[in-house]
Amino acid sequence: MDNNKNVIILGIETSCDETSAAVLANGTDLKSHIISSQIGTHQKYGGVVPEIASREHCLHISQVVAEALGQAGMGFKDLSAVAVTYGPGLVGSLLVGVSAAKAMAYAADIPLIGVNHLEGHVYANFLEHPDLRFPLLALLASGGHTNLIIFRGHLDYEVIGRTRDDAAGEAFDKVARALGFGYPGGPNIQKAAFEGNAAAFDFPRAMLETGSFDFSFSGLKSSVLNTLNSARMKGEVLNTADLAASFQAAVVEVLVQKTLRALEKYPVKTLALAGGVAANSNLRQALQQELDHRGISFVYPSPIYCTDNGAMIALAGYYRFMNDDYASWKLNAVPGLNL
Repeated sequence: MDNNKNVIILGIETSCDETSAAVLANGTDLKSHIISSQIGTHQKYGGVVPEIASREHCLHISQVVAEALGQAGMGFKDLSAVAVTYGPGLVGSLLVGVSAAKAMAYAADIPLIGVNHLEGHVYANFLEHPDLRFPLLALLASGGHTNLIIFRGHLDYEVIGRTRDDAAGEAFDKVARALGFGYPGGPNIQKAAFEGNAAAFDFPRAMLETGSFDFSFSGLKSSVLNTLNSARMKGEVLNTADLAASFQAAVVEVLVQKTLRALEKYPVKTLALAGGVAANSNLRQALQQELDHRGISFVYPSPIYCTDNGAMIALAGYYRFMNDDYASWKLNAVPGLNL
């Protein structure tokens, strides 16, 4: 590879219900970023319908990529590589992105790079904080995953905590549906919680066994559902704002306490928050308050980069490109891909 040549990466993301593409130059200069969201399509069903999501990706992927290239003022001949999410996620959605990326890279005769969606979420922090120093601890909280990850360098990381059952974002979506808030759950829970009393209901905080950095939100979700069902059987009407606030407080406390325990064991100077739940203002405020007097810097992406997006995939792809870590033409969707 010619180190004097500009490195231009097209990033493609289709793991769930956002069709997104971005063009990134030299790992720092975001030339374009397009997101086509399907939220309005899936709201009527109370959540993402996989078959509909994959069809929507098929309808929009070409247009989204064309818009990203047009906004960047570039064509395929200007690209160094195409980076694409190949897992984890919905298999049909992933296949659309992977198939499109393979076709584009092959036609342009440039490398194909497979990116782990979870890795991409952490790299979203580097879009706005390119000078982050290693080692750092990342708290990734999304719809399907809640992880604690030690990053010792680019592409050099260790997962120290994982989701054992329901992830934080998944619990938000399921509780929001039960409370009648609809999809997406996270923003609706947070909005309702502003008007509620977080101490109204004493929901459980699952810390698991001593020394574990793993997460479990299934019991918390079940406790909220049981509280609702019990009230309905008795003909009682509960305050949904109080339920939302109490539930949110339980999730935030577990995320914060697990993170603080990890910081005690792994002496890093920076905590990076990532994933859809990173947009939750209560979580950010609680972490900031705890970290202010510990001498640990705290970063998190802007809301647009907390959601699934092509920019984070382009950046993660950039570092893989610089490491000559290319995918073969046999790259396939891996819905259960782990870090």
